[in-house]
Amino acid sequence: MPHQPPPDPLRRALLGGLAGVAGLTIAGAPAAAQPRPPRAAGGGPVSAFGVDAATLGLRPGSPDDQTFVLQRALDRTAATGAPLALPPGVYRVGGVRLPDGARLVGTPGAVKLVFLGGASLLSADRVGRVALDGLVLDGNGRPLPENRALLHCERVDALAVTDCTIAGADGTAAYLYACAGTVADTRIADAGDVAIQARDSRGLVIARNVIAGAGNAGIQVLRFEAGEDGTLVVDNRLTGIRNRSGGTGQFGNAINVFRANGVIVRGNRIADCAFSGVRGNSASNLQIVGNTVTRVGETALYSEFEFEAAVIAGNIVDGAQMGVSVANYASGGRVAVVQGNILRNLAPGPVNPDPEFLLGVGISVEADTAVTGNVVERATAVGIAAGWGRYLRDVALTGNVVRECGIGIGVTVVPGARSTLVANNVISGSRRGAILGLDHKVPVTEDLAAGGAERYPHLSVSGNKVS
Repeated sequence: MPHQPPPDPLRRALLGGLAGVAGLTIAGAPAAAQPRPPRAAGGGPVSAFGVDAATLGLRPGSPDDQTFVLQRALDRTAATGAPLALPPGVYRVGGVRLPDGARLVGTPGAVKLVFLGGASLLSADRVGRVALDGLVLDGNGRPLPENRALLHCERVDALAVTDCTIAGADGTAAYLYACAGTVADTRIADAGDVAIQARDSRGLVIARNVIAGAGNAGIQVLRFEAGEDGTLVVDNRLTGIRNRSGGTGQFGNAINVFRANGVIVRGNRIADCAFSGVRGNSASNLQIVGNTVTRVGETALYSEFEFEAAVIAGNIVDGAQMGVSVANYASGGRVAVVQGNILRNLAPGPVNPDPEFLLGVGISVEADTAVTGNVVERATAVGIAAGWGRYLRDVALTGNVVRECGIGIGVTVVPGARSTLVANNVISGSRRGAILGLDHKVPVTEDLAAGGAERYPHLSVSGNKVS
């Protein structure tokens, strides 16, 4: 008889997966005689999801280091384009490299990869496609090397992380550099540093994730140099973002956009953060739309420094030192629309208590900005503030409702301030005055709602309803 080659476990696994899907049996034997394949947590065979990892040597629940076995299985299945399906259980691994075409899947909540050490738990670099679905990545409290994350991906053309959990990362949970693709429906808990850091992205979508606890930041969208980015940060839930590294706003933000242009931050639910809910820094063409932000330590929604064009619209803020800030005209910050926001309960707090600046402000803007159709209620200092010293140009405050604030609307009247319109606003219950001229934070006029605005050539006040 001719010599028969030894059986190939990958080939057997592929055939077994096809048989599981199609309901076939092996070599004509009756179905009752076949060995029962491993089952998924929902009761179906693992082979229905892809190549059963148990047929390639992976052992769920083993106390051994299974890094080598998992790496070999990933390399072989990725080469064929087949998913590698892990049976429910715990797998102790570290330093696993995700090859091009890797698709690692499990039943959500039932498959846990526990970090044993190394550069990262899972990593990918310079590959076309990688997909992770239904996995728990457990950092196990083990220290990560500097500038590494538990899930570390660089230059991935089509990344898909879906329905996973990333927990217990000693540093950053997920780092994505120059990646395109999606991180969605994933829970990240108790990250020591940043939950998701995306740098120099290429059309990334970060959607419907739950981030519960992070040492320094929830989601960061950053670039080494200012440029087009286009990341979408939509419909995420973020709570418990702390500020372990200190500073005056570099850390402690739920969502931070830095030098990344064309980013949309929409529909996120944010609560209990040390500094800002959404902080755009030198980020042009930024949209902050339809978010709900409660109980944050400093400014809830921020667009600052060297940016051009920001839309801050349709958001709800309840509980912050400042609701919306469009700032740093002196550094090039300009062109914004602040529209249709509801901002309530703005008061000084212990975070960043700089005595030089106003705290307890609903909206603060400086240059080339329309502020319209907003409702501000219970801001202890100023409902809407236009300008800072001489830094005021081409601002329109129209059609807003300002209630129960210290000063309803404050407008800088320092020499050098330029065209400002305050018209058709409803202002009620202001304790110190409806419309006052300011020199920085100090009121220097009587109530301009009653007259006197004509003394300031840059200022037009008309049609406001005061009660």
